[in-house]
Amino acid sequence: MSRQAKRGPPSTIVIKLGTSSIVHEETHQPLLSILSAVVETVISLRNHGHKVVLVSSGAIGVGLRTMDIPQRPKSLSKKQALAAIGQGRLIALWDNLFGQFDQRTAQVLLTRGDISDRTRYLNAVNTLNELLSMGVVPIVNENDTISVSEIKFGDNDTLSAITSSMIHADYLFLLTDVDGLYTSNPRKDPCAKKLNVVISVAAIRAQVSTSTLGSSLGTGGMETKLIAAEIATGAGVTTIIASSKQPSVILDIIDYYTALKSTSVPISGAASPITPQKLDQVDLDEVAASLSWPRPPHTVFKPALIPMRDLKAWTSHTLYPAGSVIIDSGAHAVLSRRQSGGRLLPAGVLGVRGSFASGQAVRILVHRRTEGVPVEAKEVAQMPYSNVAATIPCTPVLEPWESGTASVISVPLSRSGSSASLSDDMIFDSQTIIDDEIPLIEKMDECEIGDCVEVGRGLANYNSAQISRVRGLNSARIVQLLGYADTEYVVENITIMIRVSA
Repeated sequence: MSRQAKRGPPSTIVIKLGTSSIVHEETHQPLLSILSAVVETVISLRNHGHKVVLVSSGAIGVGLRTMDIPQRPKSLSKKQALAAIGQGRLIALWDNLFGQFDQRTAQVLLTRGDISDRTRYLNAVNTLNELLSMGVVPIVNENDTISVSEIKFGDNDTLSAITSSMIHADYLFLLTDVDGLYTSNPRKDPCAKKLNVVISVAAIRAQVSTSTLGSSLGTGGMETKLIAAEIATGAGVTTIIASSKQPSVILDIIDYYTALKSTSVPISGAASPITPQKLDQVDLDEVAASLSWPRPPHTVFKPALIPMRDLKAWTSHTLYPAGSVIIDSGAHAVLSRRQSGGRLLPAGVLGVRGSFASGQAVRILVHRRTEGVPVEAKEVAQMPYSNVAATIPCTPVLEPWESGTASVISVPLSRSGSSASLSDDMIFDSQTIIDDEIPLIEKMDECEIGDCVEVGRGLANYNSAQISRVRGLNSARIVQLLGYADTEYVVENITIMIRVSA
């Protein structure tokens, strides 16, 4: 059957390419063969009427080559500097390759602030949609130079999922160095089995090993891809993990699912053409068995039967708190003023709840009492903050409140910071701080789950153990206790949703 005969309606497609697929892990030379193949694939998709967005990592890797540095540095500032050096060359490389086909491209650099602020989020959505309508291929990357979380946690997997949700994409392709999701690392375990179809990411986690951390240049791994798949499928986007070594497989996969969606299996068992269905309504195994159609190598994550609405998806996935910081009524009153700049000093902190790394989103909680919390907060405190889908732990569903700012909340894109990076932070914290250096404030036993009300969210500048060490103290003590002080504020970019009554 010819490709023309198999071609379905135009789709919106997001393709994510990791650092290990863009530059060589040791020499840091651009992998022109793969990049050229990706460009040719995108051009073919465009010729078939599809709209394509490319999410490209690799700025730091290109920067390493430019500066002739043998390995990825550990210093955050050096990583950010290399990202600044490499990003210009990376986009120039893409633009040159696409230019060979007279295809226009656009660079779109996003930060957590761009995504977490509702107004800027919608502006980004409008810009991406306008670029697609103009026939341009947007090339999206996290702005590594100012985005701490991306460099630490490999957020481009998650960024690609958020991007696909923003533009209501039909497909998200996560191109990696393996051709699908395996039960364990296929390079080390000969018994590893590939999973062809995943219906529930939450259910599949117990069956697969996500211990791989990616290449020495990249920051992701299979865990970040599962997170991305969970976000994208929840928004109704069919998510696919495939090999970056043969990007043209994207064309075959789209044709394959176009054929499956336009075929039903009646009770008799004979396949017959019908009106194309959504992929979430198709029994893939049953329909595929009825067709003499070779299945391209990949793993597909089926989209949710009932996708989240845009606002709910934005709230649930983009705004993801990893823990909580409990503040006193005085700090709440200060943060309620615009002049505060949304920054919290350690003196106003009573305690922390949960474990989180620096750069992750946190809830801002206030002990529920008459003073410090307005009357409206008593009603809000009764809201079912924990009434969310089982696959989104610790993500409260927030109703829209009136606020003096268009920014509802400021948080990072990734949830993966609670694993290895957090463990490293905790180890560093225990090595830096001696228990008897200062008498700790007693744990807040009075602030149980039912006794605190969430009044806002922000981004933690220090991890949970470090904030616990400096809580209630003057910010001048941070250096003494932690051995360093990136900033005097323990939480920044705070948006207060429940303000203190005047």
